[in-house]
Amino acid sequence: MECIILDDLFDYDGSQISSLWAYNLVDVQADSIIAFRGACDVRIEHMIDLEDKKQGDMIFSTDMLHFIIEHFDSTDLKLVYARQRLFTAIVSEVLSLHFSDIKRAGDDLFINGKKLTVSIASTSAVSQKIHFGINVTHDHYGSLDEMGITGDVVGNVLREIAESYLAEFIDMEKDLRKSRPLDVI
Repeated sequence: MECIILDDLFDYDGSQISSLWAYNLVDVQADSIIAFRGACDVRIEHMIDLEDKKQGDMIFSTDMLHFIIEHFDSTDLKLVYARQRLFTAIVSEVLSLHFSDIKRAGDDLFINGKKLTVSIASTSAVSQKIHFGINVTHDHYGSLDEMGITGDVVGNVLREIAESYLAEFIDMEKDLRKSRPLDVI
């Protein structure tokens, strides 16, 4: 698995959830997590969540941390949702080092009763994809700014979250190689 942190601002419009985006962007042909900061403006045509689409919701923020995850080992929808929940738990763990009152409900995080994150998971014929966004600033929703996470700390949090997900998968791969199958005595 590769972890790529984009240094330049990069806006998310929903098209980045497409398969092989990492390959097209940075020539990565492996499982990956790409992390970056930028605005978010997901129009109806790029919405994957049918509930949001039916309600005509817009997903918009002027400043977010974004994480695009792609795995090629399966196209199982249950597995990608489990990975999305794992990622949400990792984000909650990292953010709780800076702010103690974070609540998780499924794949969403909340602070002070306000939604802090957006996330979607899906599959294609070749891979599993996850997008996870965290508001850096926002007038109506929870934000890192509201949590007191500002300045250079925002970039540090972005890196720590991405690297924590990578470390989790490296550790799982090690565990896979030391466990004997149940049918072997």
